[in-house]
Amino acid sequence: MVAALVGAFLGALFVFGISSAVKGGFSPTRIVLAGAAVSTFLYAVGEGVGLYFKVSKDISMWTAGGMAGTNWKQLQVIVPVIILGIVLSFFLARQLTILSLSEEVATSLGQNIFIVKVVLFIIIIVLSGASVALVGNMTFIGLMIPHIVRALVGTDYRFILPMSAIVGAIFMLFADTLGRTLNAPYETPVAAIVAIIGLPFFLAIVRKGGRALS
Repeated sequence: MVAALVGAFLGALFVFGISSAVKGGFSPTRIVLAGAAVSTFLYAVGEGVGLYFKVSKDISMWTAGGMAGTNWKQLQVIVPVIILGIVLSFFLARQLTILSLSEEVATSLGQNIFIVKVVLFIIIIVLSGASVALVGNMTFIGLMIPHIVRALVGTDYRFILPMSAIVGAIFMLFADTLGRTLNAPYETPVAAIVAIIGLPFFLAIVRKGGRALS
């Protein structure tokens, strides 16, 4: 988990460093492109580490994503970190809702935008690092679930955050159950099922300029 947290922190630094290196500063498009580039680079580094230490099979199984290798000992270490990150995000839900309107509105209401963003980025890094350490690559979960929840409960993050946790857990149980029964007695990787469902969803969001289901 420590390695995953360090990797998440370094990856975030690379993404924001690359996306802010050109004139004009941050933009959603630059962040997405920089994220794709950094993700590919870090994946190559992981493969290189696996080949050097002769653990490439284990790394490939982990990066593929899934819950097959998860055990209670791992949960005892990682779950407290995830719970802490979720609780902290709940405390900042109101500030996040205001910030989602616009930076000008947040500033006019007395928010220190820089501090709020830094704290939120740290929480995101901790949550994503801990989650990836446990189940590997589950990118589409973080893409799909918030959009679905936003369509159900609106734009107030005091409702979006807890509902995302609940709906995300339900979706993961559904995907895991489907993976265990689709080709029984063999188990279909959960990440493959999530990707099959998530890719059309991602294309729909791109087609509608990120406003799908919002």
